Amino acid sequence: SGLPLFFVITVTAIKQGYEDWLRHKADNAVNKCPVHVIQHGKIVRKQSRKLRVGDVVMVKEDESFPCDMIFLSSSRIEGTCFVTTASLDGESSTKTYYAAQDTKAYHTEEEIDSLNATIECEQPQPDLYKFVGRIHVFRNKQEPTASSLGPGNLLLRGATLKNTDQIYGVAIYTGMETKMALNYQGKSQKRSVVEKSINVFLIVYLCLLISKSVIGTILKYIWQNAPTNDEAWYNPKRAKDKEGNMPLKIFTDFLSYMVLFNFIIPVSMYVTVEMQKFFGSYFITWDKDMYDDQLGEGALVNTSDLNEELGQIQYVFTDKTGTLTENNMEFIECCIDGFKYKYPTIDACVVDGLPTNDGTFSRPYGRAEKEREEIFFHALCLCHTVQVKEEDSVDGVVKQQCTYIASSPDEVALIEGAKKLGFTFQGMENNCMKIQTGDKTIEKYQCLHVLNFDPVRRRMSVIVQASSGKILLFCKGADSSIFPRVKDGKQDEIKLHVEQNALVR
Repeated sequence: SGLPLFFVITVTAIKQGYEDWLRHKADNAVNKCPVHVIQHGKIVRKQSRKLRVGDVVMVKEDESFPCDMIFLSSSRIEGTCFVTTASLDGESSTKTYYAAQDTKAYHTEEEIDSLNATIECEQPQPDLYKFVGRIHVFRNKQEPTASSLGPGNLLLRGATLKNTDQIYGVAIYTGMETKMALNYQGKSQKRSVVEKSINVFLIVYLCLLISKSVIGTILKYIWQNAPTNDEAWYNPKRAKDKEGNMPLKIFTDFLSYMVLFNFIIPVSMYVTVEMQKFFGSYFITWDKDMYDDQLGEGALVNTSDLNEELGQIQYVFTDKTGTLTENNMEFIECCIDGFKYKYPTIDACVVDGLPTNDGTFSRPYGRAEKEREEIFFHALCLCHTVQVKEEDSVDGVVKQQCTYIASSPDEVALIEGAKKLGFTFQGMENNCMKIQTGDKTIEKYQCLHVLNFDPVRRRMSVIVQASSGKILLFCKGADSSIFPRVKDGKQDEIKLHVEQNALVR
């Protein structure tokens, strides 16, 4: 009677062991992934599992960071890089990180190797958005220069470098001390609803089996207690059996009934369910509807124990629309000084000195002054954190088209909308922002300071200085944050337009 149970345990163990072996292979591939480390002024390939704190690592575009490291320098002149953290926090947008101020000028392996610095940082902790540290850079025999480090200087393991040729960083947390590993520790094993239900029914069936065995044992001794009743004539009791230990006899009879009634527990069902889960995971892998053409990969099943959960999801709770949608944004309409401007996509033309590349800017409700229009488009081109990435060159000639890179899709939509209307942001170099106006004039603005957007302020601001020396402050953000700070203007008309646009579906 123990063979069916042994068979069930064996099948389950084989399935779980096979899936653990697949996970071990995946972990091994990550641990043995080659990493470029700077040693003695040269690039050396090393396995990621052999990284140590203090190693200077070079990461190229579209590569993942092998450890938590301080951002030292970048191939970009301004000392920034762009990172996606989808594998850490689910954010698919590109985030901007900044190199340490005292090390961003080191761009070659020789310069990085000559760097003499010490880093002080906090103990490893799992919060992805908190980090406090300090870097001391020693130059010749001078006093070391110290600068603070924050979350914007920390590149996390598991994140991916985007739109940046390469960066250099020094490892500070490796292995199980990285934030990604700390967030994985202590997580309970997930069980599906079906598995939980089966376990509940198992307890019910086990209680039923024990109850029937107890009742059968009691009824047996009640029946045998009568003088006329005894064992069957073909199985008579011996004197030794009659004088034996009564508690032991009751226990053995109870076990006999357990063996007789063990069919109550559906042992074969467990084998069927386990095999169905195992082979069902392969059907998920083979499903062509789950194939991603952009990544060139299909669905990956890490564990088959949760297959049936895919069909049990009723509600999805999310804190942002980007989790459920593609977050594609397009500039369609705006309001300047109380006048609505719409942008239907039709043939190219020029509207009152505002040239468009592929569309018309219609004003069915009147128009603002030309000066106000130009200020509006200057605000679109200057109040942002967008970076420009030029396309690859062909035969040494760089293409005129460029790609805009930003941490949020709405900034890219505003920049591209302004570009279609003739105001083109051409990038930033040495804190100098260049824009091309509607009459093809190139204007330069010195970026003095940027106040980045945060959930508390709900707005961002930028202070720029024009070539004439005039200093301008541009601010954009949520209507609840901007309207209380407006002193004059057609606020009622603008609020009405905002409410009308909010109702459009």
